[in-house]
Formats: sequence, C-alpha cells, structure tokens
Amino acid sequence: MGPGRIDVRLAVVASGDGCRKETRVKLMFVPPEGFLILRFSVIKSHPSAPRTLYTCESLVPIHTRFSTSTPINSLAFHQSIGNAYSGSRMATPVSTSGGSGSPRTAAHDNDAGESARRSRILSSKLYFDVPTYKVPLIYSSSYDIAFLGIEKLHPFDSSKWGRICRFLIAEGLLDKKYIIEPLEAKKEDLLVVHSETYLASLKGSFNVATIVEVPPVALVPNCLVDKHVLYPFRKQVGGSILAAKLAKERGWAINIGGGFHHCSAEKGGGFCVYADISLCIYFAFSRLNISRVMIIDLDAHQGNGHEKDFSDDRRVYILDMYNPDIYPFDYEARRYINQKVEVASGTTTSEYLSRLEGALKVAADAFYPELIIYNAGTDILDGDPLGRLKISSDGIAKRDEKVFVFAREREIPLVMLTSGGYMKSSAKVIADSIVNLSKKSLITLESIQK
Repeated sequence: MGPGRIDVRLAVVASGDGCRKETRVKLMFVPPEGFLILRFSVIKSHPSAPRTLYTCESLVPIHTRFSTSTPINSLAFHQSIGNAYSGSRMATPVSTSGGSGSPRTAAHDNDAGESARRSRILSSKLYFDVPTYKVPLIYSSSYDIAFLGIEKLHPFDSSKWGRICRFLIAEGLLDKKYIIEPLEAKKEDLLVVHSETYLASLKGSFNVATIVEVPPVALVPNCLVDKHVLYPFRKQVGGSILAAKLAKERGWAINIGGGFHHCSAEKGGGFCVYADISLCIYFAFSRLNISRVMIIDLDAHQGNGHEKDFSDDRRVYILDMYNPDIYPFDYEARRYINQKVEVASGTTTSEYLSRLEGALKVAADAFYPELIIYNAGTDILDGDPLGRLKISSDGIAKRDEKVFVFAREREIPLVMLTSGGYMKSSAKVIADSIVNLSKKSLITLESIQK
C-alpha cells in the first residue's frame, strides 16, 4: 500500500445560531512506520469565526486485524462521536461550581479558596525527606501501565518508564537501591488544582477512555480502571511534585515519568489525566518559598493544559516549542504562551537546536525564575508518527544538555519530566540522554556513599 489520504465528510448540520457543524474523518497510511492514522474532528464554523471543537488522532499498526467487534466500532466510540458532534467536551465536563476553582485566576481567587488550597498543600504527605545517599531520580514500577493488553491500543509506549531505568542500570550508571519512589497523589492533593466535579468524572470509565484515547477502557469496570490506569498516573503525579523539592535541595531532579501537559484543572486529554505540572508548581509556591517558575516545554505537542492553568499568572513564564500542525490545536491556550516557538513538520536537528538556543536567550532576558520545569518529550524524534519532526537521537541529547546548561549557569533548580514519545526507541533515547548529562557532569547518579 502506498502513501495516501482519504478525507470523508460525514455530515453537515446547520444550527439555530447561524453556525454549522461538520464531522470529518481523515485516514492516512504512513508506510515507513506501517501505521494507519485516523483523525476525527468536529468543526463548528461561522463566516467570521471557524473553530475546531474536538480533534482526535489515533494510530493503528497496519497489522492490526479489524472486524465488526473491533474496539473502534464499539458503542463507546460511537458515543464519543455523538458527544463531540453535539458540541460537548470529549474528555470531561467543565465545572462551573465546586472544588477549589481554576488556577488560571490563582492571584485573584477568593480568600477561602486560597486558604483551602494552601491547607491541602501544607497537610500533604507528598513532600518527604529523602536520604542523602539516594540520587534525585524518581521512579516506581507502578508507573508502567499494562492491563489486559489495553495499553497496546494507544501509540504511547506505556511501559517506557521502566525500560528507561533498566537501560540506566544496565549501563552501570544507576543502582536500583538509590532510586527514589514517590507516594501516590491522593484526592486531597489533586484538589489543589482539580475540582470535585472533574475528579468525580473520572469515576466514569467512558470519561477515562476518552482522555487516554483507548475506547475499550470505556467497557471496563471503573474499579479496575482506577487500579490499573489511574493509579499509575497518580504515582507519577506524586513523582513530579516531589521532584521540585529535590531540585531545590540538590539543584536538579528527574522524574522518569510525568509531564502530562495536556491536562488542565477542568479537562484531561491526550493521554493526560492529571495536571502534574500545575500541581508541582502550586506545591513549590507554598512549600519551597518560590515565587517565579519557568516552564520550558519541548514536547512536540503544545502544552495547552498548563497554559490554561496559568493564563494570567505572572509568576509563571512559559516557553513552548511545538509543532503547530498537530494536536491539540488549542488556539485559545496559545495566547497564554509567553514565548511561542513554532516548528513545522519536517524541522531538522540543526534548525531545531538553533531556534532553541535563540529562545533560551530570549527567555533569560525576559524572566529570572527560581525553578525551571523542563517538559522533555521525545516525540520530536525523527520517525515519530505523531510529532512529525526530524530530530536525531543525538539532537535530543544536545537539546537536554542545552536546557541543563541554561539552568546550571544561572544556578536555577531544574525539574525534568519525560512527557511524550511514541516510538519504542524513545526509552533508549531518554536513557542515553541521561547518560550524556552524567558524562558532562551536569548531573550525578552516583550515591555519595560510594
């Protein structure tokens, strides 16, 4: 089968407000990777203001066998289409009441809301003292998601976190006993950012299925979804939050996980269930005496979650370098980026690194943070079917090195999160980059007891 694309317009319906809604499906075959890309979108258009209500892009390996019982034809998937077509949010409902409110207006929240948030942070057990012989690298075997083969139905490699650590151990760079295991983020921790309504929505398997983009999850009892899908995410959230404390104490910390940058206070999506970046920052504000944070988001996708969460918070500076041609197409959130660096599909390593270097210089002149959150997605890797950039594995190592040097030269604590990456090779690329950081003496993974 050669490369090609099929565009199908399923329906056009006029609505009472003079707008119309179109449902479109695109099916594209990518021969080098052997994937079929299915893209589903609902577009609400008006002569003066067209906009996309929902876009979903899924990968299916070409060897996948389809039948009338294939999950993509399931009731859950058709219900997803129906919800999107009617204009409702695909992932989770937006709350207009309850909870502690959206962190987008944190500076202007009422005293009661801020007091509740601060109380939750101060009573949390996610910050704990770590023995000095352990290195600031955070991981738990609970990070990996493996449940009845469901994880194979999403292009994201949901076992990459464990493989990263195994690569580092095999290299002789890391001893398993020196790795730090985080605690699970409990409901009271999550309420620091998320509302009661949002968290309650996760008790519906269908809502979780739309967020993680695996339709069969909708058919699984929620108790099992919570144990095998949501619990691993909550452990990673605990890791991201703890990483800020360790970075403040040690200068840097790496959470081998996290980076769920598509999730905001009231909406999940793109395999991101909890807003770990926003949670990490709010904990740092309250517990670490930090008042200025820079997010350097170098995942191939736009970090629309944290952008919405800190849309009018001047304590947070966002540098987002992303491919504008791919998910999430969140034009509202783009308005909240302090420094937007758009890299088109096909961008090469040399061009990417040059633009990154320039962007870091601009950021240094514009803002002096007390903490850097580095979202280090590897979906920029050449061949990644969703990122669509052409960055070499060496280029990713140089990218990470540039960010660590940027922080080291300015003596700014840095948290690294591994975020996206949709190829099996991503785990080795991340491990090799960490090895490079160690060789360049930007981090050390040796225990002080050695």
